[in-house]
Formats: sequence, C-alpha cells, structure tokens
Amino acid sequence: MPSFVSKLTVPMRRFLGHHIFSSLTRRILFLNLAGLAVLVTGILYLNTFRDGLIDARVESLMTQGEIIAGAIAASATVETDSISIDPEKLLELQAGESLGPGSDQLDNLDFPINPERVAPVLRRLISPTRTRARIYDRDANLLLDSRHLYSRGQILRYDLPPVDEEEPDLLERIQKFVFDFFRNTELPVYHEQPGGNGAAFPEVVKALTGSPSTIVRISEQGEQIVSVAVPIQRFRAVLGVLMLSTEGGDIDKIVAAERKAILRVFGIAALVTAILSMLLASTIANPLRRLSAAAVRVRRGVKSREEIPDFSDRQDEIGNLSIAIRDMTNALYARIEAIESFAADVSHELKNPLTSLRSAVETLPLAKNDNSRSRLMDIIQHDVRRLDRLITDISDASRLDAELAREDAGTVDLKKFITDLVAVSREATRNKKAVEIEFKVAKLPQGVKGYFVVGHDLRIGQVVTNLIENARSFVPEDHGHITLSLARAGKFNILTIDDNGPGIRADNIDRIFERFYTDRPAGEAFGQNSGLGLSISRQIVEAHGGTLTAENIPGTKPGEIKGARFVVTLPAEA
Repeated sequence: MPSFVSKLTVPMRRFLGHHIFSSLTRRILFLNLAGLAVLVTGILYLNTFRDGLIDARVESLMTQGEIIAGAIAASATVETDSISIDPEKLLELQAGESLGPGSDQLDNLDFPINPERVAPVLRRLISPTRTRARIYDRDANLLLDSRHLYSRGQILRYDLPPVDEEEPDLLERIQKFVFDFFRNTELPVYHEQPGGNGAAFPEVVKALTGSPSTIVRISEQGEQIVSVAVPIQRFRAVLGVLMLSTEGGDIDKIVAAERKAILRVFGIAALVTAILSMLLASTIANPLRRLSAAAVRVRRGVKSREEIPDFSDRQDEIGNLSIAIRDMTNALYARIEAIESFAADVSHELKNPLTSLRSAVETLPLAKNDNSRSRLMDIIQHDVRRLDRLITDISDASRLDAELAREDAGTVDLKKFITDLVAVSREATRNKKAVEIEFKVAKLPQGVKGYFVVGHDLRIGQVVTNLIENARSFVPEDHGHITLSLARAGKFNILTIDDNGPGIRADNIDRIFERFYTDRPAGEAFGQNSGLGLSISRQIVEAHGGTLTAENIPGTKPGEIKGARFVVTLPAEA
C-alpha cells in the first residue's frame, strides 16, 4: 500500500511543481497579487469613508445637541420668591437711593437648570439613541448624566465578562492586525474624569463661552469617540453646557464593516487574479517547458529525428522562439547529415590513393630492375601529392562553415574586386594555359550607386578564382577565351563566367557540384583535381544567400554548344 501511494504522490508532486507551482507561475502569481494588495492597501489607508462618517456624526450630534439644549433652556425657571441683591450695589447707593426697576436687576435674576425637571426631558430625547448626554452648570460641574437616568420600573442588565477569555482564531487576529494598522493613533485619548468635572474637557470650556465645540478622541481600547458641547442659553445667558458623545466602538463598527466588505471584494479579486495568473502562466510556461524538453532530447541524442513543437501560429515571442528553435534544429540536423555524408565521401576518396600507394609500396621490394623501381616511385610520389591535395581541400571544406560563422561580413565592391582578380588571373604562370580573360560591366540602373554585396571578400574571391580556373582547364590550348560579365537584376548582382570549351554533358550539369565529382578534359593528367572546387564554391555562394548554377551556351545551329556558363547570383546590399 505505501508503494502504491508513493507512486501516486510522485507524479502529483511533479505535476504541481511543473504546472502549478513552477518558478514562472509563482512569479506571475506573486506580482499580480502584490499589485492587487498594494491597491487594496492604498484604498484602506486613504479611504475617506471614515472621515466622512465622522463629519456626518458631528453634524448629527450638533443638530441633536441644539435641539436638546433649546428644550432644556425652555425648562429652566426663574426663582421669583426671592430676590438676590448684590451687597456691593447697596454700598454704592447714596442716602435716600434704592434699587429701582430701571436698575440692572435683570442681570441678577437667576435661571437655574432644575435637574428634576430636565431629567425627564433628557431621558425622552436620548433614550432612542446610543448617545451619551451630560449637562454641566456654569461652573462646569456635572448636573446630569444620561448613563444614570433610569425610568420607573426599568431593569438594568450588564453582561459579565467571561471567566476564561477565548483565544481569537487566525482570521480574527489577521483582521485585528489590519484594523490596528490603519487606526488613527494621532487623536487624543479619552479619560473619564473623576467627580464629573467638565473643566478637563476643552469642548465644555469653550461652550461655556457661548460657542459650540467638537472634538474626536480615541478610548484606551482604541475606539473613536466623537464629542459635541453645546451651550444652554436663555436670553443670551449661558445657563450650562450640554455635552453629547458617541459610545466607544459605534463608528469603528461601521468602519470595520466597510473594511470587511473591501476585504471580501479583495478576496474575490485575489481568487480571480490567481486563477487568471495560473492560466496566463500556463500559456507561457507550458510551451516553454515543451520547447525546453525537446531541446534537451535533441542534446542527448535520439535514434529518430526529434521534432520541435510548432507554435508558429502564435503571434508572440513564444511563436518566434518556436520558429527559431525549429530552424536551428533543422540546421543542426542538416549539418549532422552533411558531416556524415562528407565523412563518407572523404573516406571513399582517401581509399583510392591509399590503395594505389599501398600496392606500389608492397610491389617496390619485388621490382627486378631500376626502370620498374623508378615507375613505382613515380606512382608513390603521385599518390602522395594527390593525398596532400585531397587533405588540403578537405580541410578547407571542413573549416568553411565555421569560418563563415565566425568572421564578420563586410561590404564588398564586386566591380573593383573582380577587376583585381581578373588582372591576377591574366598573368600566365607555370603549368597554366595562356587564355584571354575579358571582364564586362553592365550599366547600373538609375539610383543604384554600385555593385555592392555584404559578405566575406576572401571567400567570394575564392569562388571567382575557382570558376576562372575551372574554365581555364576546359578551354582550347591555342585560342582559349573566358568572359566575365557583371550586371544588376532587381535586388541581385549577377556574375556570369563564360568559356569557349566543350561545354557540360547534359547528364552531368547537376552532378558537377557534388563533392569529389570530377569530369576532366581528356588530355589532363589523372589526380590533378580533388573534385571539391565547385562544391566549395556553391557552398560559399549559398552561405551568402545566393545561388550558383551551370548551363551550356547554345550555338546558332540546333544542338550546337559554344561553351559552358556559370551564373553566380548574390543579393545586393540594401
């Protein structure tokens, strides 16, 4: 049973590690969720809902306080059974004077707040709300507190704290941390004043001057409390102060509910973002994983040719990468096949001179006279020279691709370059035919500045030299003629090499570019050519993006051949 479970868990872990929790998937998921978290954090931190709620609560308390203060002021009565006389005023009177009705007696009339009469009014106005109301006299002494106003028959009930406090769960701790993090800690802390003295509250002190005042505090538990102090006035005389304050936690509960709604929206958005991120990552990671696996299989080597997944229908970077890897793999397989074919051809071509050389060496001790030994030595020397020529050409052919890949291409002026090559080829040297070489340059089209190509000048020179020397070997001894023509056709430069030799047999036109294929003139000694010249020339031209073809020059009569023609097409520089 454990082995069966392990067999299931290993593929499951591999699937999760490759498809869901891969490195690319984790990065995309983390970045998308991080951006969403930053957005939500900014909303929670810069949220104006709390400030707007506080302003609305202040305005509501202010309106409520003005109404209650007006009702309390209307319930205040004047004490008419006694008159208060200021002794200082009596001392200021002269003989025969008294305090008359026209004096400032009205200023000495008292309008006291009767708690017994005000309490029912305050209880009726405050009981429907969760607002705490306190009334202070003109000396800031507490007269009434709504917490201690009870109607007849009212039963007070208080919830006792639990014996053992429950430990909050993880979600509650996270919620508390978030709310504490965004709590405004710059507000003053509210402290209940012993004895009920209102002088410790700045809003009460300011209201005693006749101006209403508001202030926002936080309790020791971190809950916000809004306080409003309104003067109780009658005939512009301040009889006392009404202070209204919210219960701790009222505003925080509303803000907490609003933040919970934001967090719920964030949770849904995070879930959707996570799903979309994994889908996005799968469209990126899965093709990359398949391309990587195919590349690894190609590197390790397989018996059959490995096919790279084709994503060319995707118009994005992965599609471009798929095309590039497929082209690279096809080029690699083509290079491997070319190397295998080249190795087989080299092995076959080297066996011929080696077999002849071995036969001559084995026969040399058996030679009975000097003439036989001299002929055998000539054969040995000829085969050694042939081997040296083959090895040199083979080395040149094997290094060709690497040199073309390493060397930087430059701009080559074909007109000037071929002119110099023709001048060198016209000089007849030892063991070469004296032939007439002509170079013709056609007029360039309007707007074209010259015959420029992008390539490697040494390799292009090798192609031209090979074609000239190949034509030299086929032209007649007495009146050999070679014509080189350079022209422009569209976006290509066309170089044509014509000779007046016997031409090319029709069945050999395609074979002459094969490696080690030779079809030499009848009078030329055997083994003077390796058969790699035309093959190397075509390889160089194709590496430059051009073509090299061969054809016969037709004569005036049917079936007449006036010579051979090689056509080199190279892309012109843009």
